[in-house]
Amino acid sequence: MALTADDLVVTMTHLARRAAALRTVGLVALALATLVGCSDEPAEPADPAAEPATDGSGHDVGVQLFEWTWDAIADECTTTLGPAGYAWVLTSPPQEHVLGDPWWTAYQPVSYRLESRLGTRDQLAAMIETCHAAGVDVRVDAVINHMTGQDDPGTGWAGSSYEHYTYPGLWTPEDFHHCGLTPTDDIALYLDREQVQTCELVNLADLDTTSPTVRARLTAYLQDLLSLGVDGFRIDAAKHMAADDVAAILEPLPDDVAIMQEVIRGSAEPISPEEYVPNGQVYEFTYGKEIAGVLAGSPRLALELGQATARYVASDDAVVFVENHDTERNGSTLSYQDGATDALATVLMLAGTYGTPQVYSGYAFADVDAGPRLDDDGRVLDATCVADPSPATAVQPGDWVCQHRWPQVAGMVGWRGVAGDAPVVDTWSEGDAVALGRGSRAFVVVNAGDDELTATLPTSLPDGDYCDVLTGDDACVVTRVRDGAAEVAVPAQSAAAWDVAHTD
Repeated sequence: MALTADDLVVTMTHLARRAAALRTVGLVALALATLVGCSDEPAEPADPAAEPATDGSGHDVGVQLFEWTWDAIADECTTTLGPAGYAWVLTSPPQEHVLGDPWWTAYQPVSYRLESRLGTRDQLAAMIETCHAAGVDVRVDAVINHMTGQDDPGTGWAGSSYEHYTYPGLWTPEDFHHCGLTPTDDIALYLDREQVQTCELVNLADLDTTSPTVRARLTAYLQDLLSLGVDGFRIDAAKHMAADDVAAILEPLPDDVAIMQEVIRGSAEPISPEEYVPNGQVYEFTYGKEIAGVLAGSPRLALELGQATARYVASDDAVVFVENHDTERNGSTLSYQDGATDALATVLMLAGTYGTPQVYSGYAFADVDAGPRLDDDGRVLDATCVADPSPATAVQPGDWVCQHRWPQVAGMVGWRGVAGDAPVVDTWSEGDAVALGRGSRAFVVVNAGDDELTATLPTSLPDGDYCDVLTGDDACVVTRVRDGAAEVAVPAQSAAAWDVAHTD
């Protein structure tokens, strides 16, 4: 059966898309071999740099589904995260916690029973299995630095009794730091390493992680989660434990467990993220803070984020984000309330090559302490995204914003998968607009200005007609590339992106 040259291009494009979805080099090689065998004409050798990445090098994006229930995450893995190309999901803490409405109750452990207002142990296990079937890994927020911050005795979500320094069958007062360095034992000075790592963070009972007994019990908790299929951990408040203590707790775990440590970089502070790199990746808070400034000033500077060794850990060691559950509340980064600016910052993060990106998705709030909506028994209601989630969609306190579904965000996750490990090329900037390519596989333009951008830009994309992957619908908005130049028209406060897996 003879194929025309046009048929060959269309068929190869279809196969390349299929290969990107399956992330299987072997299948696409077999398919191309079959195609050549059917053609009367010898096939031109494919240029690997001009085809979608098939080695998984761009399949690295995670999403923090803050305060989502296990059942809701399971459904989202199947319907959205897997198909969009997300590699992993970060959950909120799964252990038993204090009672109350605020979001931070989840960060005050009472025991390590996997029963919380987000779901039961069985629901957690079922969610992990479902997400794995959808091709999405599951990472868990692990609170191991401290227990509760409650002075009065109480009962946890699953019925466990506790006092501030006594947790029957688990901890006694001897298992905690009592620093004696400040009048209240709370951290008063972040320039003092001993205070930061042995005193209490806002009255939270600080575990003595130098103790072999404490270390062993915390390791056992993490191992229990691994037994359910968890793939990795965010180590909450890692900065408040010595790096060697964290290393000792993690050392018995398998080498392939993903580790992401919360170590906030502070000016002139003695504790730095670099100390924790031997244990695994660290969150680079500098990135989130600086990309907010970039969008407020000159977007072209986004091309330089991650390059200053004095302010950043190496790319392989960094997890980067535009916002998280803490920073959207304390105002140190952008948030959903910044609308289009927040979306454009996420586009730039996903377009670049620095760090492992983590997208954030939470709920709207007016009170920074407000938790998600609960049922009459205090359980979190399953997340239901607002209709047509986008930066312009109006939300009320308690509504699930679902930033991970915004067309600009979800589209860029797939774009990044196509770009893979291709280098940054064809950078361009003018005024409030910036553009960059990723080899000959992908190209993106961000227009943070107040006027439409129309320009002819140099690109390494093969000549053709490309669909904008950020439109969020089935319609193909075409951009033509001829002789290496793209004719672009990008509205104000928006972005457009093209890749070799989406041609017209």
